[in-house]
Amino acid sequence: MTSPSEKPVAMIIGGGSGIGADAARKMNELGYEVAILSSSGKGEALAQSLGGFGFTGSNLEPADLSAFVEGAMARFGRIDALINCAGHGPKGPVLEISDEDWHLGLDYYLLNVIRATRLVAPIMVAQGSGAIVNVSTFAVFEPDPDFPTSAVFRAGLAGFTKLFADKHAGDGVRMNNVLPGFIDSLPEKPDRVARIPAGRYARVRELSESIAFLATDASSYITGQNLRVDGGLTQSV
Repeated sequence: MTSPSEKPVAMIIGGGSGIGADAARKMNELGYEVAILSSSGKGEALAQSLGGFGFTGSNLEPADLSAFVEGAMARFGRIDALINCAGHGPKGPVLEISDEDWHLGLDYYLLNVIRATRLVAPIMVAQGSGAIVNVSTFAVFEPDPDFPTSAVFRAGLAGFTKLFADKHAGDGVRMNNVLPGFIDSLPEKPDRVARIPAGRYARVRELSESIAFLATDASSYITGQNLRVDGGLTQSV
């Protein structure tokens, strides 16, 4: 086993573009070594540019997740933060989604986090510290028909997060979710902007700042929570 890095280490799953890529840059700016997985190869290239460890693979494939964690541990000898970002799962009218697509949504939005957590949690528990941040959705508590599989399975993710957080708080290991609204890495639609009290989409860096807060000791007494970063989009309190 490699001697542990003197710097803390952040793993970003789904870090090839958008929120995940900028979260990797932010964590690197904060002094973290970074390990990045993406299916496109962009994450591997970004990691190399930041002096980190890159891996091209899918967060839907348990073997790829295992190889990614093993590679990061071989390189750095520790994991202090895990940031889970998902792709976009199946969409459509809620009763027209096939069984196959519901199962795919389960993989995209819930099981990918559970599988990665199984791999990383024992390492963090042995270290006595660690933080896991899952990039979720505003639609967790106010389901949006445009994102049905995301809303259903990320509601399940909120439940999993609370169960995990309570079990491992005493081990020094935390888990929280970030709930973004609409982000400027996607094309802006006037009807969606009209729904946002802030009157604009979020900047990607605004999400990265929130993720970094939850992934570092700045939030050391926060666990099991769902932080909305949506410009007021959701209405419930």
